[in-house]
Amino acid sequence: MDNMVSRTGDQALQIDGLRVTFGDFVAIPGLSFIVSFGEIHAVIGPNGAGKTTLLDAITGKTRPTEGRILLDRHIDLLRLDEPKIALAGVGRKFQKPSVFEALSVRENLELALRLRTGSIFSELRHWNDARRRQRTNEVLNEVGLEEKADAIAGHLAHGQKQWLEIGMLLMQRPKLLMLDEPVAGMTAVETTHTAELIGRLRAPERAILVIEHDMDFVEEIADRVTVLHGGDPIFEGRMADARADARVREVYLGR
Repeated sequence: MDNMVSRTGDQALQIDGLRVTFGDFVAIPGLSFIVSFGEIHAVIGPNGAGKTTLLDAITGKTRPTEGRILLDRHIDLLRLDEPKIALAGVGRKFQKPSVFEALSVRENLELALRLRTGSIFSELRHWNDARRRQRTNEVLNEVGLEEKADAIAGHLAHGQKQWLEIGMLLMQRPKLLMLDEPVAGMTAVETTHTAELIGRLRAPERAILVIEHDMDFVEEIADRVTVLHGGDPIFEGRMADARADARVREVYLGR
């Protein structure tokens, strides 16, 4: 079992002077901000604000032209490729759930687990390892899918598939968990459950970064909010204060 040492308040993610361009188009002109362990940090803004580009840069899908991205103060993510960034402790959930629909919920979680080596051979050797089953049961309970453990993933409701994919990321104990529009397409009941789930996922050894358009949901879950406009942060603070900010209302909330 990993030692879970409290890191609350320490820097989980540090971004300095991040600049991302696509030809002549500047998606992010020079973004700097910090996400701390133990917090849920939401990034909001209008379409084209640079939110998805930010996640792409963190995960290595897009390479910035300038800047620095550090995980846990010392891991330089810009020196790593996408698989190594994931192994370093960055987990990303895309808006559309991506699960293995022909497999059971439990099998999806087991398949998501990688040992620290990241070796597929090590994974196969330890397929029946007691730690794997223990970790799977822990995550089933964490995401509220214990009663669906043996259900085929393709038969799950939309919200349940989203929770399963979050569980697949949790299997690897990420230091930074990034959720891209986690309640898109959900019913009101599913959205409420997801807010409760994300609240339970707050942990002193984990930071959670959320991209979302549902402002009521953001206000319920987020400790801090960064509002992007044209790739620039125009506000950082509580969602309640963002609603009252004149510029935020002008470029985003008033639309």
